[in-house]
Amino acid sequence: MNERIEQLRDRMAERVGDLRHGRPPEDPPDDPGIAPSELRDRRDRLAAQFAEVQWDLGGLTYEMAARDSFRLDVLVRKAARLQELDAELGDVERLLRLEDAGAAGACTSCGSLHARGAVFCWQCGADLMERRPVQAEGVA
Repeated sequence: MNERIEQLRDRMAERVGDLRHGRPPEDPPDDPGIAPSELRDRRDRLAAQFAEVQWDLGGLTYEMAARDSFRLDVLVRKAARLQELDAELGDVERLLRLEDAGAAGACTSCGSLHARGAVFCWQCGADLMERRPVQAEGVA
């Protein structure tokens, strides 16, 4: 499953990169990758795992504080696992937003998604359209 998510993430990153550089989107490949329903299921499982690890980390910290005996190696290991889950959950949510929003690309300044035809970034206000000076024909 992680391998398929990696493939879809790479494909979406290529697509967003093409859009950022003004290349038109290619026709979607025959292999649709991971279905949005699979991504939603994955997101729900990751969210549950994240909540459980976060709960465990909080309880572990509380118990260590109550006993006045902290084991930083244990806390760091739990915190690292929490960060891994958070990063993967963020990737899956980003992929879902791209699928759901029909995003045309991402802002080059702040990375926020934007819809097709957007002129300015909704987040930072950066100009999303390439502007060229208009040259008048036959002006004397």
